[in-house]
Amino acid sequence: MTRFNSDADDENAIFRDAMKGVKKIANDTITHDKRKPSDTSRSRKRQSLSIRERENHEFYFSDEFEPLLNEQGPMNYARHDVSKYEVKKLRRGVYVPDMFLDMHGMTQQEAKRELAAMLSACVKESVSCCCVMHGLGKHILKQKAPLWLAQHPAVMAFHQAPLEFGGDGALLVLIEIQDK
Repeated sequence: MTRFNSDADDENAIFRDAMKGVKKIANDTITHDKRKPSDTSRSRKRQSLSIRERENHEFYFSDEFEPLLNEQGPMNYARHDVSKYEVKKLRRGVYVPDMFLDMHGMTQQEAKRELAAMLSACVKESVSCCCVMHGLGKHILKQKAPLWLAQHPAVMAFHQAPLEFGGDGALLVLIEIQDK
C-alpha cells in the first residue's frame, strides 16, 4: 500500500512541477438568448395536434380484428348498406380514382398511418374513389390492407383494382362522402 501511495505522490509532484507558472484562466460565460415563448408554444401545439390527428386516424385500424371477407376470387368487400352493383362498378373500372397511395417499401405501421391519412384526406376533399397500391411482395400488406379498410367507417366498398390501376397489387376503394 505504501508503494501505491508513493507512486501517486510522485505523479502528483510531477504534475505540480509541470504546472508551475501557469495562471488560472478567467472564465467568461456566454449566455445564449432563450427562444421566444410564443415559438415554442406554437411548435408544441403543432406537435400535439399532429400526434392527436395521427392517433385519431389510427383508431379505426386494429390488427386483432379480422372482418369476414370473401376468400375466394378477387379481394372485395361491401358494407351491409351498399349495393352489390357498386362493387361491380368498382371491379369494371367505372369509378376512376382521384387519389393514389403507394405503400411499396413501407412497414406495417407506416402503411397503416399513411392509409389513415389518405382516407381522412379523401373525406376532407370529397374524393369518392381512391386507389391503394399495396404491391405483392411477401403478401403482408396485401393481407393487412383489406382488413384495415374494412374497419374504417368511411369506406363503403373496395375491390381488387383493374389492370390499368394495379391489378392484383392494388385495391380501388369507394368512400362515403358526407353532404355539406
